[in-house]
Parts: sequence; structure tokens; C-alpha cells
Amino acid sequence: MTNTVLHKAETRGHADHGWLNSYHTFSFANYYDPERIHFGALRVLNDDTVAEGKGFGKHPHENMEIISIPLEGDLQHEDSMGNIAVIKKGDIQAMSAGTGIFHSEFNKSKDTPVKFLQIWIFPNKKNVQPRYSQVTLQENERHNKLQQIATPKAEDGVAWIHQDAWLHIGKFDKDFSTHYTLKKKENGIYAFVLEGGISIDGQQLNKRDGFGIWDTGNISIKANTQNAELLLMEVPMTV
Repeated sequence: MTNTVLHKAETRGHADHGWLNSYHTFSFANYYDPERIHFGALRVLNDDTVAEGKGFGKHPHENMEIISIPLEGDLQHEDSMGNIAVIKKGDIQAMSAGTGIFHSEFNKSKDTPVKFLQIWIFPNKKNVQPRYSQVTLQENERHNKLQQIATPKAEDGVAWIHQDAWLHIGKFDKDFSTHYTLKKKENGIYAFVLEGGISIDGQQLNKRDGFGIWDTGNISIKANTQNAELLLMEVPMTV
């Protein structure tokens, strides 16, 4: 029997530090909910806005796959592997923290905020060599279809991570319908609405709502508004 969990946008954890306004779908930092630690291998889904010229100082990570998806503005990244890069809307950044890295993230702009999603996924291999990758996607390739943005293996044009997980983004016209078939039957799907209104298996979802589905082979998707935008994350349900 199919199982689901619904996380409405207004139920997320929230921290406003002035320079950082952050919403947490799952327990993070000072936000703790024992019912919302993770969804399978998906550990963190943070919806962050960073003020002009501000950012996260250098801090450590280990044994985690970290994916950053800019939504607005330019985010400057620096890390202990020597990478210095700017990611912007349309880019996907993926890091394997593995044996340990330090990195920092700053809003490159002095006059506009930057908005981005940071996603943490438990890896299927521990203590790997740390790795950084960045890809630029053609956003028109997600119009009325699901554009693959991350996979478990190195492929041209997509990010890859050490986990049997697949991430897609779609942007749909009103009343457009499609479906998604899971790559692995033991996986689940976590859907996160970026813009507009979308129904998944009949469940109505609005902007920044999250919806997890597992014990199913496929899901149906329908856009209820024009330019509805959806992030789908297929992840293992056991870690």
C-alpha cells in the first residue's frame, strides 16, 4: 500500500538571523521535530535567502552529498579543495564531502539577495575522496517535462552523487499532466513545489509544500497553475 507524508510550507522550521532567512523542511540547527528528521536518504532541505554581501563563513562537512540549487541571484562558493566558483539560477552544484571538506558560501551581489535550496543526502559510500562539480542546465528543457539534474553516476550535463538518487525539475503550463516512474522500487519520492500549484496523485500542493510518497512504482503530476515548478527527489528509503 502506498504511504505518504505531507509537509505544508507553513509547518517548516524557520530561522531569521537578519543576514540569513532560512526555512527547514527537516530538523536542522535549532529546529528539531522528531517526526521530521529525514525522508529516507534525504536529510536536509533548506530554503535560504542570504542578504546582500553576506554569507556563510568557512565551515566543515563530512560524509554527506550536498546539492545547491540557486533560485535567484549569484552565490559565490569557495572550498578547501581550491574551488572558487559562482553559481546562479540554472546551475546545479554537487559536492561529496566524504572524508571532510571546508567551504563557504556568500552572496556575491551588494544590492540584491540570493535565494537557493541546499539539499543534503546521505551517501551510499563513506569516507570517499571529497569532490566538487557544477553544471549549467538549459532551463527551457524543463518546459512541460522533467529535466534530470542529478544522478548516481557521472553523465555529461548533470550533477552526480554517491547515492542511488535521481533529482528532476519541471516547469509546467496550467493543466499539463505527466507521470514519473521510479528507477528503483525500494525508493521513495519527495516532491517540493518551487512555484504555483501542483497535484501529485490527487494531493493538492502549493508553493514550498513538500510531499513524500513511497511503496509505489509511479506518481501522477498535474499543474494547477501556469508556470508551476516542481523539484522531484527520488531517494532510497533505507540508509
